Amino acid sequence: MPKEQSKTKSFVLRVDAATMEALEKWAADEFRSINGQLQWLIDDALRRSGRLPAKKTE
Repeated sequence: MPKEQSKTKSFVLRVDAATMEALEKWAADEFRSINGQLQWLIDDALRRSGRLPAKKTE
């Protein structure tokens, strides 16, 4: 039986040490993991640029 496709994809990202330290601090300040912080940043940038639809608030 074929394996079910994941809804997320992973990739390797290389950043310099200063950027990584800043990301670690920012993520810790907002109680997120580095991965969670990067996902939030990318999602926010895509929404602001109009490349993803805005989230519906109820």
